Amino acid sequence: MEKSDREIAASIERIKRNLQTIGVRLPNGGEKYKANLRRHEYELERQLEKVCHLLRHKPPPSAGIFISDAIFSGEGMSNNSEFGQHSIGGEHEDEGNSYSSGKHHSYVWDYFDLLSVAPNGDKKAKCGACGRVYVTNANSGTSNLRRHIPKCFDIDEPGQAKKQKRAPLDQAMYREKLAISIIKHNYPFSYVEHEETRNLHKFLHGDVKFITRNTAKADVLKIYEREKMILKDKLEKVTGRICLTSDLWSSITTDGFMALTAHYVDENWNLRKKVLNFRVIPPPHSGSILAEHFIKFLADWGIEKKVFTITLDDAKYNDILVYRLKDHLRLNNALVCNGDFTHVRCSAHVLNLIVQAGLKVIEGAIEKVRESVKYVRASAARKYKFAECIQILSLQCGKHVRQDIVTRWNSTYLMLDCALAYRRAYTRLALVDSSFQTSPSEEEWVRVEIITRLLKPFYEITTLFSGSSYPTSNLYFHHVWRIRLYIEKEMCNVDQVISGMAKDMKDKFDKYWKSYSMILSFAAILDPRYKVKLVEYCFSKLNMTFKEREEKLKRIVDGMHKLYDKGYNIQSETMHDSLIPESSNVGGNMLDELDGFDTFQSQYKVVDNEKSQLTLYLEEPSVDRKVELDVLQYWKDNQVRYPKLAVMARDILSIPITTVASESSFSIGGRVLSKYRTSLLSSNVEALLCTRDWLFDLEGTKMKTITKWMKILLKTLKH
Repeated sequence: MEKSDREIAASIERIKRNLQTIGVRLPNGGEKYKANLRRHEYELERQLEKVCHLLRHKPPPSAGIFISDAIFSGEGMSNNSEFGQHSIGGEHEDEGNSYSSGKHHSYVWDYFDLLSVAPNGDKKAKCGACGRVYVTNANSGTSNLRRHIPKCFDIDEPGQAKKQKRAPLDQAMYREKLAISIIKHNYPFSYVEHEETRNLHKFLHGDVKFITRNTAKADVLKIYEREKMILKDKLEKVTGRICLTSDLWSSITTDGFMALTAHYVDENWNLRKKVLNFRVIPPPHSGSILAEHFIKFLADWGIEKKVFTITLDDAKYNDILVYRLKDHLRLNNALVCNGDFTHVRCSAHVLNLIVQAGLKVIEGAIEKVRESVKYVRASAARKYKFAECIQILSLQCGKHVRQDIVTRWNSTYLMLDCALAYRRAYTRLALVDSSFQTSPSEEEWVRVEIITRLLKPFYEITTLFSGSSYPTSNLYFHHVWRIRLYIEKEMCNVDQVISGMAKDMKDKFDKYWKSYSMILSFAAILDPRYKVKLVEYCFSKLNMTFKEREEKLKRIVDGMHKLYDKGYNIQSETMHDSLIPESSNVGGNMLDELDGFDTFQSQYKVVDNEKSQLTLYLEEPSVDRKVELDVLQYWKDNQVRYPKLAVMARDILSIPITTVASESSFSIGGRVLSKYRTSLLSSNVEALLCTRDWLFDLEGTKMKTITKWMKILLKTLKH
């Protein structure tokens, strides 16, 4: 029960009399406590307890109640004296008093917890609010504990129950959280100086110390350097090879940025992606100059000897870049198979070139659909009239009328797909609205339908390629083959426009197919569900002669064995035909010329030429193809059986087929370096973008082999 002000005042007077009886002079400055009786009482109690400690005989460290306790409880008090038997000299000390009870009755123990005795004998106590630890030996007393109590507890409140103060602010953690919020949400550095931001932080904790934009920038750079060292250490510990993607981006300030992204499989066999650099590259952007910057990036990260492949788009300067880079890496013998498989062309760019080549042929029909969509979306009245046509015809497909972006063929596909769903509505609109003159004819609608069907596999595989959590490379071969199959089918179309479009697409496809079919085939073969048979089957369905199929299949198998034998140093002492002599000392009976022949023969060990792990894997029965298999998990589980082949599989399956990973950083770069932050230093741009990728790209997201689109596309493999 809380004491009233009158009870507290009476208690103060009683303590004063006790102190005066002992002969203690009261401290000056008591007037300042008049406004707060509880604080006054607390100070007097402290003084009384201190005096009583000094007057007593040396009690054990766990002494019980003090004189002040006796005053309030009435224990041991006689009618003639407020101290009763507890004489100051201690001659009449009651042996049954609370000193022998072993309990701590000082008020400080309401706020502190005793800890175990330290090895050196020190006794320590921990604050119940902030956790700070103090030494509480007999020599040190509890003064330091008393001084600490007002920092963590509101002792001014009446009653025995003390109100705990808020925990002290960790200023370093506060600054780091601010920096991380700037990194994650693209806040400007001046965010920390905004008036209402500071008011909010002050409201949450009164002890906060505000920082300036320069301090926030320094904190961001500090986190960047720290995370860079952590990532650098992880890359150093990667046991396999590292695949790279790179691309150029022009910012709103027309500065050219180069993005370099690393792809690898970590120790847990998870596919990882990390943006290593996002650096301004001064012009000119020639292949030789870009190669110099590329080499500096690799040296800075210490991964020159770990490079496996480099995926780039089809720009001409990239051919020179790869050529220069190969020359540099050959000096340290750092290339696999002398760089035969180093350069991988971006499949998304190749698909874009193939589609654009075909769309040029049938631009007329597409243009009519585009103008029809523009007409319907031009005003609210037209939208309403078009909606009436849809309602009358009872068309319920749930799709929206979409407008495409001319330079992006995938948006053109979506526009055509939606337009086909409302084909009858467009036809009816042309009948009821005389102003609508761009409706496609029936022949053109049939052509659009064929085009849409042809573009669908392109769209699906491009979506697969462009996913942020992209799959391993084993799935690409099948879908690229599917595209060629569709193209060859449409080459026989009776519509000359469609067949001409397919022919142009076929010419473009053949131009690039040779450059990346090899590495795609390797990845498909390392899928235990398909192996070489999938490649052989796909070739049999294409318009190829038997001799062409056999030669192409042989080149792929030989290339894989070459990569296995030379690139991964698979040769071991058990895989060579060799004779190893043990000794040259041959004994025997000279009278018998053949005496000792058996001993001579046993001096040599003939080592048989065993089958390689790759051969054993290919000869092993395939896994059921209808099983949704995580290929990386398969090789993780079988690395004991195929230790060296598993290393090669891990590297091949991590190859990125597109530069989408690097291009995705450009969208983030556009938000970091917006029109409102054009003066941001390039070094700060790199720190913000890279640190964001390192901290949050993998937060709760592991690049699993089976993704949403992969599951959708796998259904096609089961039919």
